[in-house]
Amino acid sequence: MLVAAAVCPCPPLLVPDVAAGAAPELDAARAACTDALGVLAAARPDRLVVVGPAEQSGRGPHPEGARGTFHGFGVDLDVRLGRNGALVPESPAAGSGPVEGADRPLPPSLAVAAWLLGRTDWSDAPVEGLGVGEPLAAERCIQSGREIATRAERVALLVMGDASACRTLKAPGYLDDRAAGFDAAVARALGAADVAALHALDAELAYELKASGRAPWQVLAGAAEGAGLAGALLYEDAPYGVGYVVAAWS
Repeated sequence: MLVAAAVCPCPPLLVPDVAAGAAPELDAARAACTDALGVLAAARPDRLVVVGPAEQSGRGPHPEGARGTFHGFGVDLDVRLGRNGALVPESPAAGSGPVEGADRPLPPSLAVAAWLLGRTDWSDAPVEGLGVGEPLAAERCIQSGREIATRAERVALLVMGDASACRTLKAPGYLDDRAAGFDAAVARALGAADVAALHALDAELAYELKASGRAPWQVLAGAAEGAGLAGALLYEDAPYGVGYVVAAWS
């Protein structure tokens, strides 16, 4: 059963080494993410599942210890997904087969999550990752969330994803007048733990607005069905014309 969730944005710029001189611009977002992860730790979960958007090569499960890198962003920084930087075993235990996804690098969204977990010295529960494709239909996202909620008696979710990328003329998706309203609705739904509103997100509109978080948020909606969690909006802004939202559910 889902006992807590944290929703965080996933721009690589959240990592100060990547942001370099612009790092202070996202200090408030980083602080909010730290607070949201504190809510997860306080829930004392048996398992933490990290969900984030991924391209084709990064979709599917990623086990604890899976490696990610920020080399593609010009930074010599590697991360591992898990408790206190859990290491990938050099070989499987006797009699066991290979761990699915262990040899695939984390998609950028999960690499940012791994960095956040490492920054807060996460050691509270085993961690696994799930990369989801942006086109994944709402019902499949919701069903995936329902399945995640059954993986342990007490499950927590760290949900990575950005809102629209069309808030300003200089935004990656240029200015779209629909973006501010879409982002406001997303912030309300995440801040109120409104499962029905997340179910109802328009996948086509989200795609047009380049909102990478739509599918992960709908995975959260499926996992949270019947859990009775309350939400709190910790941060909402669009410093680069991209909507960033941080929320905590418990």
